[in-house]
Amino acid sequence: MVSGTIRFLCLSSVIPLTAILTLLPLASVRAQESAQPENTIPLEPANPATPINVPEPGESTEPDNIRPMVLDSSLLSLQGGQRLMDEASNAVASQDYDGAAKKLVEARQVFNQLSNFYQELGSSFSGIDTRIADSLRKKALETAQMRDQATYQLALVHRAQNKPELAVPLLVQIIRSQQPTRDLGQKAYQQLFELGFVDSPYPRPRSDEPSSSSGGSAQ
Repeated sequence: MVSGTIRFLCLSSVIPLTAILTLLPLASVRAQESAQPENTIPLEPANPATPINVPEPGESTEPDNIRPMVLDSSLLSLQGGQRLMDEASNAVASQDYDGAAKKLVEARQVFNQLSNFYQELGSSFSGIDTRIADSLRKKALETAQMRDQATYQLALVHRAQNKPELAVPLLVQIIRSQQPTRDLGQKAYQQLFELGFVDSPYPRPRSDEPSSSSGGSAQ
């Protein structure tokens, strides 16, 4: 009888201990959950998987096939600057001079940046690869010419807006870049002459040119 009582007491003391050990992890998890703030935003994985664009069969990944798409969609390109010039022409046709001026300012900035970039790249390849250096210098001159064309059109728009104070500095910049002997430089100087900013026309009429004296001795 005594041994049976002892065995019952031992069993009765084991069951609550087992239950306590079973409930301890649950209590710990609930305590951690209750300790977290209510509005916690779940964190994304540190290195989420990046989808890889696999080319279709027969699709080439050569740079020559990618380059035209990049240039067509980029503003910092000859195509992007020319697109701005076309939009400015359409704005002038509809007498939207404010819109045209805005587009021409953007086009001028694009061509100027391109010219500077090509010039810097050409200088970097000087003495390393003559072919690449010459090609980049040619692009620098081409984009500089387009920049001056956009500048000239912008000066004409300012004249149409009756804003000569904005047109004169642009015309002077063109002459400094193009030189007075080139066609665009002469056009810019003619605009300055029409505005009254300069007094003497250029090129001068033949009647204004000094005549050369013949001072040779008679034979």
